[in-house]
Amino acid sequence: MKPVVEIMNLTKVYNNQRGIHDVHMTVQQGDIYGFFGPNGAGKTTVMKIMTGLVRAQQGTVKLFGYDVSAQYEQAMAKVGVLIETAEAYTYMSGRRNLELAARFYPGVSKRRIDEVLDIVGLTPYQQEKVAGYSLGMKQRLGLAAAMLSKPELLILDEPTNGLDIEGMVHIREIIMRLAQEERITFLISSHLIHEMELMCNRMGIIHQGRLVREGLVSEIALGSASLEEAYLREIQEVRRAVAHA
Repeated sequence: MKPVVEIMNLTKVYNNQRGIHDVHMTVQQGDIYGFFGPNGAGKTTVMKIMTGLVRAQQGTVKLFGYDVSAQYEQAMAKVGVLIETAEAYTYMSGRRNLELAARFYPGVSKRRIDEVLDIVGLTPYQQEKVAGYSLGMKQRLGLAAAMLSKPELLILDEPTNGLDIEGMVHIREIIMRLAQEERITFLISSHLIHEMELMCNRMGIIHQGRLVREGLVSEIALGSASLEEAYLREIQEVRRAVAHA
């Protein structure tokens, strides 16, 4: 079976010398893949290159076997995306925002809008203006918009960032339910390692623009009291290797 996401030799360096270097990643069908690293590690850069928002200087990204740079429409045909903050017209209702977003996809019906509102728990609030939504509700609206086209892969950049505990739990439950019931594959970035441990089966750890570890969460955490401890151990090893180089 071909991987859903294949990233090879991906490099993008900005003028301030920050960026990503020679990143390799693989996401298999059915994964909830956690892309973990501190703020500024390069997670969003990788995701923006994956979705065509930024051009890489080197390397390739394939989604469902299609090269994003050469076959963009085919690569993105079965992909839903929520990068950084969920954007919406705050003076419109949640439902009206989804109706406008649906125009970008062929064949999205009113019934599908009803379905995604129900999935994210916004049906009772669909006629309210987004200006009155909490941050968690706005994130759920963004997730609903990303799901309109019935994607097989959802790319979510920090979907629980800034949420309170209740909001984080709600988003996590939605993701896990969709993975199980709808067979959607997820690539989720976060700097909250506890969320990765609760939600993901596989993960990649990025540090200063380089992917330093990739594998099953259970394998990465093996021999440690927690995934947090395993991460700190990995980073210490990286720092020792750099010091000796």
